[in-house]
Amino acid sequence: MGVATMARKSGHDESSKSGERIAKVIARAGLASRREAEAWIAAGRVAVNGAAIASPALNVSDADRVTVDGEPLPQRERTRLFLYHKPRGLVTTHADPQGRRTIFAALPKGLPRLISVGRLDLNTEGLLLLTNDGGLARALELPATGWLRRYRVRAHGRVRQDQLEALRNGITIDGIRYGSIEARVDREQGANIWLTFAIREGKNREVKNVLGQLGLAVNRLIRVSFGPFQLGDLAEGAIEEVRTRHLREQLGARVVAAAGADFSGPVLERQTPPPPARQPEERAQRAAKPDGRKHKPARDSERMGEPERARREKRHGRRGFGKRH
Repeated sequence: MGVATMARKSGHDESSKSGERIAKVIARAGLASRREAEAWIAAGRVAVNGAAIASPALNVSDADRVTVDGEPLPQRERTRLFLYHKPRGLVTTHADPQGRRTIFAALPKGLPRLISVGRLDLNTEGLLLLTNDGGLARALELPATGWLRRYRVRAHGRVRQDQLEALRNGITIDGIRYGSIEARVDREQGANIWLTFAIREGKNREVKNVLGQLGLAVNRLIRVSFGPFQLGDLAEGAIEEVRTRHLREQLGARVVAAAGADFSGPVLERQTPPPPARQPEERAQRAAKPDGRKHKPARDSERMGEPERARREKRHGRRGFGKRH
């Protein structure tokens, strides 16, 4: 039986059935982004009521049984958002064809399946938002949402402030139009300068491309905020959850509606495997420096160049899964 015939007989015709698009439902279950779900559908991995489908142009309701690779969709969990301090050298993907280590492999155990809100390049570090809700990820990525993404940038070269001010009008590079940009020089450091750079669209390699057009070579890039969420003093590699009430307040009614976020669902319990026991000599090595003094974690002095308000941000509205300095 063809897909079109099955759709007509089972009432899946979009014009005659309410519900949500199948890719959107899969995304909200936290399995993948909407785009990835559409690719799974095209590959024949998704079935509705036991019949494989080949097109995402299909609405489903709670009465339908949706499976991916023969497995039913997981119970939909409450919309959750996490702040992650991405280190350099990790790829923002679930599986890398080149075998490089991914951020998801580096996350602690016991978390729900998460997807990223946008991406950070391999050697870009700092704040990355992670969520279990594909609808929220898509809403926050859209330029129409208009959230400001602020970076600390170290670059080789020199630039005048008036050149940076001109970026407020946007700039076109190699046929690509970049919108209004806020930028300022913070200080000079040898042959390098440190800048604060803020954008709203987040196009691929936007910071490096724009500053490269001004003769600067970016050699360190740290995202310090995304909309109302701040990196603050979150330690490198650590992750913290934004509490539900705080998340709803920060998103606002417009974004919540656009994302179709659900704050009434359950939070599913997941068992966290215990960490492997360390040998006594390993504990001693971790507890002391070579000179015998106790080790204190170093602070990133360049990241602490953020505005005082962001540095002293209280932990209100966050739950930690990693240590903070």
